[in-house]
Amino acid sequence: MERGNEVGNYHQLKVEEDEEDGLSTVPSAPDGSPLFPLMETRLYKRRWLMLFVFGTFSMSNAFMWLQYSIISNIFVRFYGVNAICVDWLSMIYFLTYIPLILPVTWFLDNRGLRDVVVVGSAFNCIGAWIKTSTAHPDMFAVTFLGQFVCSVGTVFLLGIPSRLASLWFGQQEVSTACSIGVLGNQVGIAIGFLLPPILVPNVDDVEELAYHISVMFYITAGVATLIFVLVVIVFQEKPELPPSQAQAQARSLSPDQYSYKASIGRLLCNKSFMLMVLTYGLNVGCFYAVSTLLNRMITEQYPGEEVNAGRIGLTIVIAGMVGSLICGIWMDKTKTYKQTTFAVYLLTFIGMLVYSFTLNLGHMWVVFLTAAILGFFMTGYLPLGFEFAVELTYPESEGTSSGLLNCSAQLFGIIFTISQGKIMDKWGTLAGNIFLCVFLLIGTILTGFIKSDLRRQNANASCDPQRGSPTGSLCSAREYGATSSGGLCNSAYDTSPPPH
Repeated sequence: MERGNEVGNYHQLKVEEDEEDGLSTVPSAPDGSPLFPLMETRLYKRRWLMLFVFGTFSMSNAFMWLQYSIISNIFVRFYGVNAICVDWLSMIYFLTYIPLILPVTWFLDNRGLRDVVVVGSAFNCIGAWIKTSTAHPDMFAVTFLGQFVCSVGTVFLLGIPSRLASLWFGQQEVSTACSIGVLGNQVGIAIGFLLPPILVPNVDDVEELAYHISVMFYITAGVATLIFVLVVIVFQEKPELPPSQAQAQARSLSPDQYSYKASIGRLLCNKSFMLMVLTYGLNVGCFYAVSTLLNRMITEQYPGEEVNAGRIGLTIVIAGMVGSLICGIWMDKTKTYKQTTFAVYLLTFIGMLVYSFTLNLGHMWVVFLTAAILGFFMTGYLPLGFEFAVELTYPESEGTSSGLLNCSAQLFGIIFTISQGKIMDKWGTLAGNIFLCVFLLIGTILTGFIKSDLRRQNANASCDPQRGSPTGSLCSAREYGATSSGGLCNSAYDTSPPPH
């Protein structure tokens, strides 16, 4: 009896309202007693600094992904290789991710957020410096090596936004924080669309072209170095106190209570999550294909418009940034994860249709307009997928669920980029875009079958006073994790109460 009272006192720690330092408030019943048991939480102002530092790293890496493909015709001529070889300078990011994502998510679970971001930033910096020596027509193999090293850095960052948001941000801002984390990547993509056509003009003189390429590579390496130093000095693992009840409950798990293999098994047995993996891969794979092949799409219809091709890509991403922020804020306010995800997916399909059938009308302003509509929904979908997946899989590691989503996206990115490129070569740009539209329609239909099981929201909700335990707390985490009566689907969590 005394032990039960101690556990009850532990769970019902009363935290006074303190808006200045961000301490959480304990909701009370009319008689003044706690409405449901809470653990102490706190929001720290430096959470925004962590988000900014991560965003700069993501920005740098995303820029390097696109710095070749957006001026692919120039690099084809400079290095004397086929267009598919230059396309692989982008697709290597997709290919590298697939075999490395499981080891990296294991590393994230065992070493923590800071170590993952530091290592990823180091790869990003090393790859950038390798490329500084490749501004010569005979150095394609070395520039490919540098791009490969940068692509390894991508594996360490793509799944981080949802993990960082959960570790540092409160219940009412976690989706917005995830959207801002994804925003860093989108800013890098936007700069990758904009700057290379400006820094590397399409000139005939090879020596002058080599000089421009070298300048771009050295600028990239300098920025990557500054970001690496910033990450090492500033970035922290997690705050002293958790930001939400869901995180407080997750922290009470000891390392021996968590099995990475069992976690993967539970995710694979979660039907709604596996549908999410498939639909996310279809949508984001289409985005990767459009981004990689955008230069070819535009210059085939509008010859000599490399700079405008970059500006159209910039328009897609900027519209997507706005879409990401609006969707993140909307989900924090309404918690309508399923409805919002489905609506954005459907509008992405419609936007792709409109873009496809207006690309060849001969009016550049129409292309800018339809590209903005497409980008608002297609790029805006990225953080929606992350956050909906975290809801479907709580209390599993956010890095693991995000990693599986991105693995699917990389796989479909390779398939769609190669397939669309071949279709464009044989039947033209319209046929290639219709190819993507078909898969976006399939993804829209499949999204409608995803069950809206918001487990993280349940973990933050009020408890049943008679039971004396919070809804969705660790005692119900077992129910969330166990989707089968045996094997890998069984939960590995110990549901005993935390020590006094």
